[in-house]
Amino acid sequence: MTARLALICRHPLKGHGREDLASVRLLAGQAMPWDRVWAVAHEAARLDAGGGWSACVNFARGAKAPELMALESRLDEATGTLTLRHPAQGEVTFRLGDEAGMARAVDWLRPLNPPDRAAPARMVTASQALTDSPWPSVSVLSLTTLKVVSQRMGVDLSPHRFRGNLWVGGWAPWEEFDLIGREITVGDVRLRVRERIGRCRATTVNPATGRVDADTLAALEAGWDHTDFGVYAEVITDGQVALGDEVQT
Repeated sequence: MTARLALICRHPLKGHGREDLASVRLLAGQAMPWDRVWAVAHEAARLDAGGGWSACVNFARGAKAPELMALESRLDEATGTLTLRHPAQGEVTFRLGDEAGMARAVDWLRPLNPPDRAAPARMVTASQALTDSPWPSVSVLSLTTLKVVSQRMGVDLSPHRFRGNLWVGGWAPWEEFDLIGREITVGDVRLRVRERIGRCRATTVNPATGRVDADTLAALEAGWDHTDFGVYAEVITDGQVALGDEVQT
């Protein structure tokens, strides 16, 4: 079976919403455009003093605030305007970079965060994308692997639990791990697969409801002796990728 690109997702505000795309232009050495460019720092955050990359523990995210996993987003690239939607909270629209608008959005998000956790304080950006890796990565995941994990659990797991960028259909289960250290081609774009993605409790949350309902971490550990899912890749060449593009290994 020919492997093809089946789903493209971006997350402009780290940990807060996801948006499916039909295509995207990738640039060498960079994360997906508009992916995790901003994040919500909590009140206990210790951010990089020089404005560089900071680890995910500094930000509000689904692992600590499950309700955030139910957010969806829509970005107007021309204006940098982001709309967040939540099934219980409604929606809020603001422009990324506008301090007043972002402060209003943080207030809107506050009820979605547990009262016993560090409260969201402000939206921040950095000199590079705030991916979970300390280097600008694009995450690549397999729908086949998702299917075998779903079958083991008896649950139809949504790809959005794993907050990936590029989802591939047609690989063998766990084939993505065999690609570490190698290059793949998506359409005309080359990427170098660098490392596996270790998973957190955010994947236990149903993105339709914001409720914890499936112990993905226990299932991965019991079935495969690890809690990894997907791989991080580095973009090697510029180019456009689109749904249906062939993925060559």
